[in-house]
Amino acid sequence: MSTIHISMLAIIVAVVAHFILGFIWYTPLFGKIWAKELGLNMDQKPPKGAMAKGMIAMLIGNFLMAWVLAHNMGAWAIASVGTPMADTPPAVNAFMAAMFTWMGFFLPVDIGTVTWEMKSWKLFWINTGYHFASLLLVSMILVHM
Repeated sequence: MSTIHISMLAIIVAVVAHFILGFIWYTPLFGKIWAKELGLNMDQKPPKGAMAKGMIAMLIGNFLMAWVLAHNMGAWAIASVGTPMADTPPAVNAFMAAMFTWMGFFLPVDIGTVTWEMKSWKLFWINTGYHFASLLLVSMILVHM
């Protein structure tokens, strides 16, 4: 039986990079549009401690995503031994892992926010774009470390 080897250093780097991407995505890039689409007042400060709780929750979520994605990518690598897929460049494997994970697990949920929660398509594109970008960033870090 093959063993999946996971680099905890790669996981930690991916978590930090994912956290930074989230800050950039939802602050200078799309923060104002995102807040407007959610009906948030950007002039109002959140309650004391809310930002710290949110950041801790994001770090935990980022860790779980990177850790599970690393395991999935490891399982796919083991399953491809002896096939033409085994010779695929790491960047292509990372892209495919991000694309299929996004298409199968994130995109359907993101579409559900438009159809069932009546969120706007603008908010959909901001959020689903972030989900794909974060999966791509994390998968690239995982295959190159």
